[in-house]
Amino acid sequence: MAIVVNLDVMMARRKMSLNELSNKVDITLANLSILKTGKAKAVRFSTLEAICKALDCQPGDILEFKKFEENPEDIDENIIARLEEMVEDNIYDDNNQIDPIVHFISQMT
Repeated sequence: MAIVVNLDVMMARRKMSLNELSNKVDITLANLSILKTGKAKAVRFSTLEAICKALDCQPGDILEFKKFEENPEDIDENIIARLEEMVEDNIYDDNNQIDPIVHFISQMT
């Protein structure tokens, strides 16, 4: 089980930079970066409230619960699915060649 932080998604939807959000919610760039990358172990409700006000969103827009099965094969499938989502729009590199990550994923499935 995991809590996924979608702060970067909401920031992109609102066309807001990390610096701008930091200034609006009065939280350091370092702490916002930790939260944005999903490395935070906890978040205060007051922080979540300030971020939601600044981004005009709900807590569920920022935090998402994902259930991963304990079966290692299921975990592998979840990782592969997530990687596929990440590279879905970027299957070609700068030289118009198929991205090696996409090739690697396709070989695993």
